[in-house]
Amino acid sequence: MNSFQRLFLGLSLAATLSGQGWGQNQAAIWTPPPASELLTLIPSKPAEAASLIRKSWGEKALAAGTRALENTTLLVAVTSAEPVTLVRAGSGEKIGDLVPLDAQNLHALAIELKNFQMVDYELRTTSGKGLAKGNVKIESYEYTADSLEKPEVPKGKVTTHEWNDSKVFPNTRREFKVYIPAQYDGSKPAALMVFQDGLRHADPASNGGLRATTVFDNLIAAGDMPVTIGIFVNPGRFPEQKPNDKARNRSLEYDSLGDAYVRFLLEEIIPNVVAEHGLKLSEDPAEWAIAGGSSGCACAWTAAWERPDKFGKVLGWVGTFVDIRGANAYPSLIRKTERKPIRAALLDGVNDLDNQFGNWPLANRQMEAALKFQGYDYRYWWGECFHGSAHAAVMLPEMLRWLWRDEN
Repeated sequence: MNSFQRLFLGLSLAATLSGQGWGQNQAAIWTPPPASELLTLIPSKPAEAASLIRKSWGEKALAAGTRALENTTLLVAVTSAEPVTLVRAGSGEKIGDLVPLDAQNLHALAIELKNFQMVDYELRTTSGKGLAKGNVKIESYEYTADSLEKPEVPKGKVTTHEWNDSKVFPNTRREFKVYIPAQYDGSKPAALMVFQDGLRHADPASNGGLRATTVFDNLIAAGDMPVTIGIFVNPGRFPEQKPNDKARNRSLEYDSLGDAYVRFLLEEIIPNVVAEHGLKLSEDPAEWAIAGGSSGCACAWTAAWERPDKFGKVLGWVGTFVDIRGANAYPSLIRKTERKPIRAALLDGVNDLDNQFGNWPLANRQMEAALKFQGYDYRYWWGECFHGSAHAAVMLPEMLRWLWRDEN
C-alpha cells in the first residue's frame, strides 16, 4: 500500500490512499487522467477514454485497481474479466457501474459526487469478488482572483534561507522564505507577518495551497493591507532525518505552551532577516501578525498570547486547541485573563478532526465563545472543511482584509 499526493488541473485535493492495490506502482511524477473530461468520454468514446487512462496508469496499477479525484469528479479504473461495480464499503450501496472500454478488459467510471464528504468504497465484480478498496476525501473550492497572479501587479521578491544554529531549539535545522513586497523601499517601516509551516504556504502556484505571496502582492497593490514583510518558517528537523521525513520537532515547537517559539522568532529568525536584508520594521504590535494552520494555529495564538507587545494580530485555521501539549487550556485561560491587545482571524469547519486528543470543531467553538466573552476583536469563519488548508486557501484574501482593516 502506498500514500502519495496527486495534483490535478485547477484546485484539487491531496488524497490518502488506503486499501489493497490502489495507486500502486506509480511514478514519482505522475499526471492523472482528466477526470472531468472522462465524464463524457467514457460513455461516448470508450476507446479514446481507454487510451487516456492507459497513458496515465500502468498495467500493474490497472490490474490492482486505481483512481483519481479532480475537484468533485471521481475516476476509477480496473482490468477485470467480469463486470465491476463501485460500492460504498460496509453498506454495499452502489455508487455506479464501471463501463467496459476495450478488448483488454479495462473498465472505468467517472462520476460526480457530492462535495464535502468522506467516501469509503470498494470495487466488486458481479460474482461478489472484491478487487480493490480505498477512501477519498471530497472537498473542492475555487480560488478568487486575489489568489491568482495578475500581470499588472508588481511581484515581491522571495528568497530562501536556512537556519541551522538555533539556541532555543538546539540540534534542529529548517528552511524559511522571506518575502519583500515590490512597494518596500525602506523609506518607512514595514509591517511583518510570520507563517508557520511556511514554505508550502509561500508557494505562489500550489494547487490547494495558500499562495500567500501572490495574495500579498494583490492585496498590497490594492491597498487592502499594508506593505508587509513575510517570513515563512518551516518547523525544525533533526540532522539524522531523511529528506522526506516529517519535521520531528514540529509538535514540540507548535503545540507547546510557553514562550519558547516566540523567543525563537524574536531572538533568532527576525533579527537575522532584518540584518541580512537591511529591513526597517514597524515597532507597533498592531503591525505584526503571525499565522498558521492546525498546530501552527495554536502556535500563532501562543506567540501572540505570550508576547502581545510584539504580535498584535493572529490568523489561523483548523486550530489544534485540543489536549496534545496543553493548548486545550486556552478557552479557560482567555476567560480568566484580562483581555490582551490581540486581533484574531480564525477559521474551522464542521468536518474537522475528532480523535483521542479531542474534537477540533468543539475546541474551536470553545475558543470562539471565550473570545466573545472576553470582548476580543475577533472573527471566526465556519464552513464544511476537513482538517487541512483547502478552505483557508480560498478564504485567505478575505481573512487578510479583515485582519488588516483600519484600527478605528
